[in-house]
Amino acid sequence: MKNLVVLISGNGSNLQAIIEACQKQTIAAQISAVFSDNPTAYGLERAKQAAIPTVVLPKADYADNHTYDVSLMAEITHYQPDLIVLAGYMRILTPRFVSHFLGKIINIHPSLLPKYPGLDTHRKALANGDKEHGTSIHFVTEQLDAGPIILQAKVPIFAEDQLQDIIARVQTQEHRIYPLVINWFVKGRLAMVNNSAFLDGCKLPEHGYANDED
Repeated sequence: MKNLVVLISGNGSNLQAIIEACQKQTIAAQISAVFSDNPTAYGLERAKQAAIPTVVLPKADYADNHTYDVSLMAEITHYQPDLIVLAGYMRILTPRFVSHFLGKIINIHPSLLPKYPGLDTHRKALANGDKEHGTSIHFVTEQLDAGPIILQAKVPIFAEDQLQDIIARVQTQEHRIYPLVINWFVKGRLAMVNNSAFLDGCKLPEHGYANDED
C-alpha cells in the first residue's frame, strides 16, 4: 500500500477528510505519519485519534529554515512516503527540500491560482468584491504557490456573505477534491513531468482538470 505523509500547522480539517477517505479506501493508501511545526495544532489530535504517528518539529527549536528543513527531510524520509501532502502547512519549504521530493509534494491553496498566492486569500476576495472564489490543488515547486495546477473548484460569493461564509464554502470543496486528487496520484494516474501536471498521460491545462467532469 502507498504511504502518505501529511504536513499541517493548524486545525487539520483537510487532514480529517484525508483520514476518512483512507479509512473508507476511497484513497488507496495509508497515512504513515502526520508532521507539524506547531505543537498545539489540533490536527495532531485528529491524527492521534486515528492511531496515526505524529512528529512535531517546533520552529522555535531551529536557527533558520535551512536547518529546519534538513531535519524535516530526514524525519520524513524515515517514513518512505510515496506522496507528501501539505494540508494547511504554513511554513515555506526551502528549495533544497522541494528539489529532494520534487514531483511528490502537493498542496491545497484557498484561492483560484494564480490569483491570491500567499495568505489572507478569503479576506482579499471579499474586500475586492469578487463574485467567485475557490481552491486550487497544485504540485509544489520552488516558487510559492506557483507549481502546476492539478484541479480547481470554484464557489460563488454573494453580496451578503461574511468572511466565515466564504471560508466554509471553500472548505466544503477542499474536503471533496483533495482526497480525489490524492487517489489519482497513488493510483499512478497523476504525475508531474517537465513542470507540468499530467493525468492519465495527458497534459492538464493551465488551470487544471475541469472539476465538473470528475
